[in-house]
Amino acid sequence: MGRKRERSLAELYADDPERADSVVFGRRPGVSRRGFLGGAGYAAMSAAVGGPIVYGATMPGGLVPAALAQDAAKAPAAPKGPQYLKFPGKDPGLVVLGERPLVAETPEHLLDEETTPIAKFYIRNNGQIPEPVKDADAWKLTVDGEVNGKLELTLGELKKRFKPRTYRMVLECGGNGRSFFTPQASGNQWTNGGAGCAEWTGIPLSDVLKAAGLKSTAVYTAHYGTDLHLSGDATKPPLSRGVPIKKAMDQHSMLVWAMNGEPLPNIHGGPLRLVIPGWPGSASHKWLSRIWIRDKEHDGPGMTGTSYRVAIKPMVPGAKADSSNFKILESMPIRSIITNPSNGTKLAAGTREVKLRGAAWDGDSEVRRVDLSVDYGATWQSATLAKPKNRYDWRRWTASLKLPSDGYYEIWARATDSQGRMQPHIAGNWNPSGYGGNPMHRIAVLVG
Repeated sequence: MGRKRERSLAELYADDPERADSVVFGRRPGVSRRGFLGGAGYAAMSAAVGGPIVYGATMPGGLVPAALAQDAAKAPAAPKGPQYLKFPGKDPGLVVLGERPLVAETPEHLLDEETTPIAKFYIRNNGQIPEPVKDADAWKLTVDGEVNGKLELTLGELKKRFKPRTYRMVLECGGNGRSFFTPQASGNQWTNGGAGCAEWTGIPLSDVLKAAGLKSTAVYTAHYGTDLHLSGDATKPPLSRGVPIKKAMDQHSMLVWAMNGEPLPNIHGGPLRLVIPGWPGSASHKWLSRIWIRDKEHDGPGMTGTSYRVAIKPMVPGAKADSSNFKILESMPIRSIITNPSNGTKLAAGTREVKLRGAAWDGDSEVRRVDLSVDYGATWQSATLAKPKNRYDWRRWTASLKLPSDGYYEIWARATDSQGRMQPHIAGNWNPSGYGGNPMHRIAVLVG
């Protein structure tokens, strides 16, 4: 007989929080968590997190403590500890989520700069990484389909013919936050690190589409690159997504050849890529060679079934998907992260104030506020937001929180967008591919 699969800590808490507390901390059945933390259980849980839980009275029942949450989110079969990236020009702190294709995320504390350095920018691929080109300006782009005149331009011609612009904008993987879903969704188990905010230099995609002359029948774009399918079959694009013409004509949707003032690195799609800000990064095609204008919604790889699509009507977590109940994931949900201090930070005994830094971003909406809590959401304090450089830039924020005593604290960050939508406590609207998971970020801090 096969060995029975053990549930992860996260699954145990999701299924039966009371039993989870019993298994992990020795909480007796029928005893509330408040009563548990008011008695002998307090010592057990305090020992587990490393110190006295200052706001234990307001700690929600069934909550996996942030000090343990990273272990709780792991699949039972996952290797112990993170795998760190070894790639030329990349920070060794990036965490590998997949090797074929290569996928690596940036831990929150490495996203502490206003502009994300190339070395710290996440990596996401769907196929084989092409070899770097020797002459970037000779790179060719074709625009065809529902246009008045087919365009074939080299990168050098694009630079000369159109006026370049530079915007600082967030690029985010559609699956960012996938690891927060229970039961586990399929795909790379991103936490919050599938995002970065770089300065992109290029030209508006709209300039090129206007030059080609869009027909009245133009409905959708379809993007193609030179990366090979993992199988090596040149007839199979590993990914071909697109966007509605309205999004393509946004002045911030760009054809990009430089990143942070440097030629676009090969690993990030150089010499030419799309950046479609606010939408899943898969629409920002790398190694771009063709844009096909279509008279209907594009149906290439990554556009159908449950791929980059979310449920219209809520589905039972873990249930079988009905493809008719899915729509394309477009604008990404709001998200805020704490970039300093990092999770697990230990502060000197007697510390009574902690200074925080972080970032918040949204899809097509705007970040209106970021609030922080040190007492499990019983009270909230607003952060100070810096002004964005331009639309689709993230909002850097700062805050200072008072700490009444030594002990264990969880700091929660919650962003609110211009539509009044807030980050939830847990990832909602479960879907089999795990898109849209944006629960509040929380870190553990131990004083003394």
